[in-house]
Amino acid sequence: MTLFGAVEIGGTKTDLAVGTSPTDLSTPHRLPTSEPSVMISAIGDFFAEHRVDAVGVASFGPLDLDLSASRFGTMMATPKPGWTGTPLYQAIVDAVAVPVGLDTDVNGAALGEGRWGAGQGLAHFAYMTVGTGIGAGIVVDGATITGARHPEAGHVRVDREPDDRFEGVCPYHGDCLEGLASGPALEARFGRPETWAGNDAVVALEAHYLARAILGIVYTAASERVIVGGGVSTLPGLHDRIRHLLGGLLAGYPDDLDLDLLVSRPGLGELSGLSGGLVLAERALA
Repeated sequence: MTLFGAVEIGGTKTDLAVGTSPTDLSTPHRLPTSEPSVMISAIGDFFAEHRVDAVGVASFGPLDLDLSASRFGTMMATPKPGWTGTPLYQAIVDAVAVPVGLDTDVNGAALGEGRWGAGQGLAHFAYMTVGTGIGAGIVVDGATITGARHPEAGHVRVDREPDDRFEGVCPYHGDCLEGLASGPALEARFGRPETWAGNDAVVALEAHYLARAILGIVYTAASERVIVGGGVSTLPGLHDRIRHLLGGLLAGYPDDLDLDLLVSRPGLGELSGLSGGLVLAERALA
């Protein structure tokens, strides 16, 4: 039987697993995301113990995803120390010695949700992750979009909450969406994440910024659904608050949107990214 390996490399943690679908995925092996050489070695060691036919990698970025470029799979300028310029794709190919599929973490999660989760049956949808960073994988006609680069929805500017004077944590833009609403931004404002649940100020601020980001996706990509995942998305009441604010921002245009369907939780929970890794591995073997 064909067996796939899946890797999800996040800014804080990295998960590895084997399987063919979310229902038979092995218990994820979790590591802190440290320097590239340590991570590549750990990935190689894991798949030396778990023989697979191909490996799919969904990684934080930005990544060079131009298949015609010699730098395909190279990590571009990133605030993650030590990762800029890492030839991620080639290093993993060398470490695992099987075909490898690579895409961004949000594109991978979108592919997983499209195959098995909240995006099933939809041709046009988006997956937004809100955690250490913020990003969106946008699916059009069943395929994730990549132009000169992959989308960087976390770095767009959004209208500030009127009383918000926070400078932002993005090292490039300060107060872009990621700078104002990512996990590190919330931690700088409100303290450790374990204190956020039940704090209405946290939910209200986060919903303000995410509703405006989703408004942009709805109007520019015409997505049928925006799946909001990532660690911050588990805040109780966040999705409902986003729907309420988004309804006001849309102001009835277009008039055929069902907000309960438009703003969705991930159907695969924490397995969206690893499930996307399985899709990428399958495509690499095809």
